[in-house]
Amino acid sequence: MVKPPKVETEESLKGYDEEVKKKTPKATRHLILIRHGQYVDTALIDEERILTALGREQAEITGQRLRDLDLDYTRMVSSTMARAVETADIIHKYLPGLQLDRDDILREGAPIKPEPYHSTWRPEVYQFHQDGARIEAAFRKYFHRADAEQKGDSVEIIVCHANVIRYFACRALQFPPEAWLRISLAHTSLSHFMIRPSGRVILKSLGNSGHLPPTKVSYS
Repeated sequence: MVKPPKVETEESLKGYDEEVKKKTPKATRHLILIRHGQYVDTALIDEERILTALGREQAEITGQRLRDLDLDYTRMVSSTMARAVETADIIHKYLPGLQLDRDDILREGAPIKPEPYHSTWRPEVYQFHQDGARIEAAFRKYFHRADAEQKGDSVEIIVCHANVIRYFACRALQFPPEAWLRISLAHTSLSHFMIRPSGRVILKSLGNSGHLPPTKVSYS
């Protein structure tokens, strides 16, 4: 942010304009959000909610797809939940040397009470308050314009969860966030967002599972 000059003179306004240009972002940020692979959803604790054989195969195919796209990836970050960590680790094999981080803030949860309300999925009210604040904080952490110091475009891979991605999509596109549960995402599907220097968000794809053979596509 640049404070305007207290006294407007030709010289002060010129200096102000130059400072504004320095502080204005020039690069585009690409975010590729990936849902984890199919997992053992009957397990009661996170450590046992690991990928199934199909889920591991989905992650392998997704890693190959990202490698073949040959984009200039900046880094990868994943949720710390077991199924996201395992998915990210498998994908990372195809992108050696890429920085891989973990972030608790990306864990699955109940972002906001959906409208219309779901007949079978009914979290406790406290979960919306507890998870919602965290997931909103995650959105603000990752969805923003590039810093003014960023020279070139960046491509970040984020491996996380369906509820998180669906909420992010609604927020990024300025849709009512309560609509998040109307979106369906396949396991290891790709959602690609562009954030332009102006702050404009462009959705290039949402829940794209075209890299998976039809027999390998799954939902839950």
